[in-house]
Amino acid sequence: MAKQTGIIKLKGKIGDLSFYKSKDGHLAREKGGVEADRIKNDPAFVRTRENGAEFGSSASSGKFSRDSLRPMALTASDNRVVARMTKLMTQIKNLDLTSVRGQRKVGVAIASAPAKALLKGFEFNKNALLGSILYKPWAVNTTTGVITVTGLIPVNDITFPAGATHISLTGCYGNLNFGTNIADVKLTNVVNLPIDGTSTAVTLTPTAIPSGTGAKVFLLKIEFFQNVNGVQYSLKNGAYNALRVIEVV
Repeated sequence: MAKQTGIIKLKGKIGDLSFYKSKDGHLAREKGGVEADRIKNDPAFVRTRENGAEFGSSASSGKFSRDSLRPMALTASDNRVVARMTKLMTQIKNLDLTSVRGQRKVGVAIASAPAKALLKGFEFNKNALLGSILYKPWAVNTTTGVITVTGLIPVNDITFPAGATHISLTGCYGNLNFGTNIADVKLTNVVNLPIDGTSTAVTLTPTAIPSGTGAKVFLLKIEFFQNVNGVQYSLKNGAYNALRVIEVV
C-alpha cells in the first residue's frame, strides 16, 4: 500500500485505486488479488482456507477474552489491544497439538501449561506496564482469587505520573471457557489510596468464586486519579492505567 502525501487527502475509489484513512495515516491501494470464489473452492487454495479458518477462530477467541474482561479493560487499554490480543490467541492456537491443520483452536490449546504461560503476563496497555509501575511484590491465591500486596507505600512503591494524587487497585478472577465461549468474571473490591508515605496492606477479594469450567484468569489493575476539590478525576482518561493478566491456571 502507498501513503498519501500533499495537502488534499482523498477518500473513496478512482478506477482501480482505493483511498482511505487508517491508524497509520491516509493510504492508497490498488485493486487486485484472487477472486473470492476461487479461494473458497479451488484445491490449490486449501492451505489458504485453513489459514483463514484458524485466523478467524483466533480472532473470535480474542474478542471473547476482551468482551469477558471489558469491565476491567475499559479504563486500561491501548488502541492496539485488539491486534495484540489476536496475535496472542494465534500463538496459543498453535499449541493445539491434537487437531488437524485448519481446525486448531484456542479452546483446545489453553488446557496446556505452555498456552497458559503465554496468556499470563498479557498487558492490556502497552503504554503503562504493570511491572514498570508497581515495584512491590503481589501474591494471588488461585483458589480464592484473593490478591494481596503487603506493606504498599505508594510514594515509594509506585511510579506515578505528574498530577496524580491517588491510585486505585482492583483485581479480577475470571473463568473463561474458550471452547464454549462462556465466561464468568468476578471483580474484587477497590482499594483507593493517596500517593503518600502511608503503608497499607492491600487485600483484593472477589465478590464470589466464578462458576463453570475453563481457564482461570486473574488480573490486577492500577488506576491513577487527580483530586480536585474533593473529587477524584481519572488522569488523562486512563492513559497511565495498567492492567495485566497476573496468573492463569
